[in-house]
Amino acid sequence: MIMTCERSSVRAMTDTSSTQIRMSIHDHGAAEALRHKWIESEKAGRDLGEGAIRQWIKKHWNVFLRERWVEHLEGRIFWVELDRGDFGLLQHEFLDSKVRDEIVRRIKSGGENLDILCWSHERKLSREELWEVLNILERLDINSRRLECRLASSLSNVG
Repeated sequence: MIMTCERSSVRAMTDTSSTQIRMSIHDHGAAEALRHKWIESEKAGRDLGEGAIRQWIKKHWNVFLRERWVEHLEGRIFWVELDRGDFGLLQHEFLDSKVRDEIVRRIKSGGENLDILCWSHERKLSREELWEVLNILERLDINSRRLECRLASSLSNVG
């Protein structure tokens, strides 16, 4: 049942100009939330309904979204809701940077701009490296890449 649900909810399309996989974050997120609901309902021995979906949104949506964004930046999967210009950005920008990989690692683990700036301050980076950090953070623009989970608006009595 889980596999059927996932296959019907996730739209994977092949771009006609390449073999690039195009997917929808919202559809994939809905499949993940339904999988979570099914697993948690099985554990509880009853259908947990919308409460389990709300729980997934609250606990997992932001991490799920961040992981998809990094896949998009790395050029692994084109997520249709994300900025087209960001796709594969890490394959061609900041390649000679000494701090890029650490910034991406910190972003993958949920780091925000302030976390990364604090890290750069603690490391006592050179002035040049600090400018690299600022340039990378400005180019990636974490704050403008957030998406609201559409599942929440489709649930009744979301609180």
